Amino acid sequence: MIKLVVLDMAGTTVDEHGDVYKALEGSVTATGATVKTEDLQRWMGADKTEAIAALLELGGITPTPELVEKQFALFREILAAFYAKTPPEALPGVEEALKTLKARGIQIGLTTGFSRDVAAPILETLGWGIGEGQLLDAVVTSDEVAAGRPAPYMIHRVMEATGVHDVRSVVAGGDTVVDLLAGHHAGVHTLGVLTGALSREQLEEHPHDWVLGSVAELPNVI
Repeated sequence: MIKLVVLDMAGTTVDEHGDVYKALEGSVTATGATVKTEDLQRWMGADKTEAIAALLELGGITPTPELVEKQFALFREILAAFYAKTPPEALPGVEEALKTLKARGIQIGLTTGFSRDVAAPILETLGWGIGEGQLLDAVVTSDEVAAGRPAPYMIHRVMEATGVHDVRSVVAGGDTVVDLLAGHHAGVHTLGVLTGALSREQLEEHPHDWVLGSVAELPNVI
């Protein structure tokens, strides 16, 4: 019996119009580094400072701590400008699906490669509260754990916050490869969704229990 569903934010539950991709790429290419599409896709969903460091190195730039910090600040600046112009919104059918799961007694957690200060305004814009009587039971951001995806720590932190002990009663997933790998490493049921940039074939190459068109379909399979 499933007791907890843990989902990614951008591209999985939240439509942010691909702006995080553009902001991440822009923050790296501003240094003169080159960013290959496949490298960008591989690091989507990961902690953004880890992603910036990796993409800088892949693009031929030494990722010193000072440079990574500077480019992360630029990433946040670019993303804020995008979001001010086109605010994030819930993906179609997602909020209804989450309410359906909640009505069944299933707890809902979100995880994200964003830091808390980036994630909080998005949730506020959506009107998604956290806690008793709210849509969400827990939210964990990548700056609150030792390592972001594909490490399992954010999923396990949500389990800790919600009092769920058995990984067999948890579904976790998202729209990127690192979402699937994090779920696999956490030992939970893994879900891939096609509302991001990756195709079914690209997601199905990695460990998964389901690959669905959207989170909106999740109440039909669990």
